[in-house]
Amino acid sequence: MRIVIKAYFIIIIFCNLIYSQGSAGSEASYEFRSLIDMQSAGVLKNGNVGVSVYAMSNGVLITTVEAGVFDNFNIGISYGGSNIIGKGNIALYKLPGVLVKYRIINESYFFPAFTFGFNSQGRGDYIDSLNRYEFKSKGFYASVTKNFQMLGFLSIHGSVNYSLENKEDKNVNFSIGLEKTISKNISFVIEYDFALNDDAEESFGKGKGYLNVGLKWSIGQGMTIGADVRNLINNNKKNQFRADRAIFLEYIQPIF
Repeated sequence: MRIVIKAYFIIIIFCNLIYSQGSAGSEASYEFRSLIDMQSAGVLKNGNVGVSVYAMSNGVLITTVEAGVFDNFNIGISYGGSNIIGKGNIALYKLPGVLVKYRIINESYFFPAFTFGFNSQGRGDYIDSLNRYEFKSKGFYASVTKNFQMLGFLSIHGSVNYSLENKEDKNVNFSIGLEKTISKNISFVIEYDFALNDDAEESFGKGKGYLNVGLKWSIGQGMTIGADVRNLINNNKKNQFRADRAIFLEYIQPIF
């Protein structure tokens, strides 16, 4: 009898994990605030807090805490470094990243959502000589997002940004992307960063832009995991071609 009861509770817990939602899939409880690097028009609801961890090559680990402090207004802070995982001396970033986002227009039947924000957190190694991250932070940006019902949901995203990491390239930049839900719990994401601010002589980019793809999976109440593959078209003249693999973990919880 005890074995039957234990098995029953295990099944209940498993079902809760399977059918509860994070920020991925057609029945997601929360919005994407970014695809991979690209900022979307999604925001945390007022009273929600999100904690995420992003791990990528060279032992890079970045932790971010965000909060919905008012309707359509989010703030956050992030910090990390390289060689945190694996071998070698840990190289922490000079400063924490600052995130501020405000959605000016909510999505309607005819119009997309429109968001303006600032994000000073880049990704990858930090290069002191150029005062920049390997993958530049977005800096000031504006993003639009429109959702369509198509075998689940299809979300189309566009963004323009101006990074403050502009010692070697001061151009305005553009990104486009989409999310396609695959099931109730899983979404496929793809983004293309034109990298117009990363193709000067001293820059990392070769003028091809950055193509990134990923999968996101809601595994529990407010919990989402993801796996990304970055720089698929080899836009890096500093290194030989090597797709940059990364994993993502996020937990969102209402606190009031």
